[in-house]
Amino acid sequence: MYRHNLTGQKQMKNEGIIERAAQTTISVLLFLGAFFWVGGILQIVLFVAAFFVGMFAIVGFCPLYAIIGKNSSCSIEEMTNGRIMFLFVYAIVLFAIGSYGSIFFTKKIFMEDFNMMNKDYKQTLFETGQEKRSQSMENYDKLVYSYAIFENKYLAYHPYSLRSDESFNADLKKIEAIISGAREGVYNGDLKAMHLEFEKVRPITQDILKRNGFSMLSIALVDFHDSMEKVLDKANAKDAQGVIAAYDEASVKLLAVEQEANDSEIQTIRKNLDELLQFAKENKSEQMPKKSEELKSSFVKVYLTRG
Repeated sequence: MYRHNLTGQKQMKNEGIIERAAQTTISVLLFLGAFFWVGGILQIVLFVAAFFVGMFAIVGFCPLYAIIGKNSSCSIEEMTNGRIMFLFVYAIVLFAIGSYGSIFFTKKIFMEDFNMMNKDYKQTLFETGQEKRSQSMENYDKLVYSYAIFENKYLAYHPYSLRSDESFNADLKKIEAIISGAREGVYNGDLKAMHLEFEKVRPITQDILKRNGFSMLSIALVDFHDSMEKVLDKANAKDAQGVIAAYDEASVKLLAVEQEANDSEIQTIRKNLDELLQFAKENKSEQMPKKSEELKSSFVKVYLTRG
């Protein structure tokens, strides 16, 4: 009986170090995807898949090899204690690096999604304050659409940075109520009153960001980035008048950044932006692409470390 079981165990093992390393990698990536990147049913599916692939790596078995009758790429007898320790350390290191990267990038993606929605909010807020009916209606419709996308995504999925926030979903619902409740007023009512109603959204969003460790500097940087890109596009096209036309919006957005921080790195961004404007005014079109690279480089340096 013992001999039969031993033979059965050997037959179950059809993998060497290469296949086990590949399965370890896949298992860790599936786990990271489930834990950091998705929610709902898909999260459960990825967790289950990560578990089974990880178990196959531990026992040294590949179902696909068993089905197609393929042999291991190297001997299954070569799984020494040293190689087992290597796989264990490899999994830990991969998990640690993947976790850090996932936290970093999911936080940035949330900020980008927030700023896309917030752009429509701020434009609606501005137009209602100016009592411009048609522009208010147009931007309000954009806000309803962009907020619905934002809310639906983040009600179902919470990035790691927001996972401990028990008030997050309730706050999203409060914002939804304010936006949906303003429809009649925007279309037919008192725009000044609607402007004051939309103002109620700002403290809610700021509270969400602050209590979850999002700096207002990072919000301002992302907001500035979109306007800066307009300047860069015109500069790279050697369009002096286009740079001049795009400068004012970028300058205002950079001012918001400067209100949060104005150290030497932020001052370098301002210097490059203003010098690019000066080149445009002096019609030095040939020098604008190089200066645009300097502007982008100075921004990226700040954004990657503090954005």
